[in-house]
Amino acid sequence: METLQLDQGLHRTTAPNGLIVLSELLPGVRSAAVGVYVRTASAHERREQMGISHLLEHMVFKGTERRSARQLALDLEVRGGSLDAFTGRDYTSYQAHVLDADLPLAVEILTDLARRPLLRASDLEPERNVILEEINGVADTPDDLVFELHAETLWPSHPYGYSILGTEDTLGGIDAGDLRALHTSGYGPGNCVIAAAGNVRHDELLAVLEREGWFEGAAAEAARPAVVAVPAERGTVRVEPRDTAQSHVVFGTDTFAIRDPRRFALAILTNAFGGGMSSRLFQRVREELGLAYAVYAYKHFYQGAGQLGVYVGTQTATADKAVEAIRAEYDTLATEGLPPGELEDGKRQLKGQIMLSLESPGARMGRLAGFTLHDDRYRPLDELLAEIDAVSVDEVGQVAGEYFPSARQTVVRLGPAA
Repeated sequence: METLQLDQGLHRTTAPNGLIVLSELLPGVRSAAVGVYVRTASAHERREQMGISHLLEHMVFKGTERRSARQLALDLEVRGGSLDAFTGRDYTSYQAHVLDADLPLAVEILTDLARRPLLRASDLEPERNVILEEINGVADTPDDLVFELHAETLWPSHPYGYSILGTEDTLGGIDAGDLRALHTSGYGPGNCVIAAAGNVRHDELLAVLEREGWFEGAAAEAARPAVVAVPAERGTVRVEPRDTAQSHVVFGTDTFAIRDPRRFALAILTNAFGGGMSSRLFQRVREELGLAYAVYAYKHFYQGAGQLGVYVGTQTATADKAVEAIRAEYDTLATEGLPPGELEDGKRQLKGQIMLSLESPGARMGRLAGFTLHDDRYRPLDELLAEIDAVSVDEVGQVAGEYFPSARQTVVRLGPAA
């Protein structure tokens, strides 16, 4: 195995079978966060199996070769620890946060989940019903549902537009054999990244992983297909009538993938546009015009593309005014960019957000895993902050001019008919 020291207290090991292990020692804490990240998720699904990655994530908690479903929930909780999982677009994650002394137990349980699930046919129908309730919950929550509809409208022919939860029809077509096939093809060590942060010694983490069999087997070809840049529907307007108390509106467009060097310029612009109480949208739409309680901008970066958007919830009678005001702010930013003073404020804001976000072992673990999951190189924090400082007025202007024109935005409006 090859082990490199990437920074003080930070190590990366690449095993012959393709598994990558990262750890960061934080000696001032008495806890540890550890996660198994599987490079197979919703972006790799076929339309007819939409939701299978999320269903598999649920099913592994129904029991493993060494633990029942109750034991999986109990063994860490009785020690004050926590166990969690989520399915994203580009990867699926299983994570634990425990006292440092319980790290070996956490690794053992995460190994059970990722490598030794039973995936019994008898557990499938109850868990399928649980996810259907999750889907129904989204359908009954308009400020969640509008985002699902927007992704579907923006990317109608690509998995980035699919529901991570799936649908009643697609879930109904998945059987236990499908789940086992996905687990066999996608959950091998060579398709995984393991990251830990906290009071963690890298050599001790490797010893526990070796005991759990993570370094066994030969390297295998990654199961995930390449996710390439995808065509998006720009400038579309979709109206979905619903009997709701408000109109919920999402604007958005596709952007570049996560490794694009322009991501810091876009992050600064997103903050300035709608990232907080001082942002343009908040000040204009809420404070000056009084058209909404909630209005904000957001961004997501994936392997093959990115997404930039705005959400507003407003009374139906004022929805047209809110949409008009937001479009005007889009076009102002697209035309004028950010003046130097606002850009400097934006840099300070983004740097502060990054540094404050790294105050916990869980956040450090996620940052470590992220570089590897996205095939990027590790950057020390000071280098990352220097890249933000280097963002220029011209660069911000170019990004704003390309991605912020209101005519580019696809809009989904959910609420009572006008």
